[in-house]
Amino acid sequence: MSDATLSRGARWFHALAGETSGNASGKAPVWSGDASLGGETAHFIAVVPDPDNRFPRATDNVVGLEQGWLLARAVREVIAQDEASGTRRPIVAIVDVKSQAYGYREEMLGIHLACAAAVDAYASAREAGHPVIALIVGPAMSGAFLAHGYQANRIVALDAPGTMVHAMGKEAAARVTRRTVEALDALGETIVPMSYSMTSFAKLGLLDQLIEGVDADAPDAAQIERVRQVLTEQIHSARAGGRDLSHRLESAAAQKNRAASIEVRRRLAEQWDAV
Repeated sequence: MSDATLSRGARWFHALAGETSGNASGKAPVWSGDASLGGETAHFIAVVPDPDNRFPRATDNVVGLEQGWLLARAVREVIAQDEASGTRRPIVAIVDVKSQAYGYREEMLGIHLACAAAVDAYASAREAGHPVIALIVGPAMSGAFLAHGYQANRIVALDAPGTMVHAMGKEAAARVTRRTVEALDALGETIVPMSYSMTSFAKLGLLDQLIEGVDADAPDAAQIERVRQVLTEQIHSARAGGRDLSHRLESAAAQKNRAASIEVRRRLAEQWDAV
């Protein structure tokens, strides 16, 4: 597979983990492998296009049945390999996923179970002490992001065209809300969760760092090194912090823009404890 045909996630996997770290065939929908990062060994995982996938809806960089189970296996293998040692390798999820691969066959065969297995594996790794860092280099959409990246201790993203976090694409969201794409963009200027920009997503307190000045499609050596430094810093931060995700509600941005969510959680906890 030439550089010209690689997805953005695959390019960043090569840039950070090296070309030999991926699946030996180069065709599997999930690449994973070890590489040096910040003076230690980290495990990198990426979902890449699979033109020969037997499920027609899963040929792109999406999370379908095989992708979900393969993500779970890759993460579980890291957990098992490190269980006996005192060291827990960091896991870097390189996120470039357009959607979950929905289809009749996928639904019947349990895509929800495959995606849930990936979620559970990432959460288990985080709770076992593996610093899990999500690096968003492209779209991080819907259930695909929930399965691959959202359970990370820390989430960082490139501030570049094409990076976004959302429940659905603009065109689909416009149809559902009966608006034009232009009207949807205008709405995002005043309602933060409706926005498709990474800057707006950062205001929700869910993003730990927005990396500026990096060419997402053709980074030079200095830009790749900048991203590596950010990943190293976030790994140290994750190790120093708690293993849960409570910090996402503690930032000033979250306190301002997710005040209602925080209040709902407070009241639910209050009622739960009262029972």
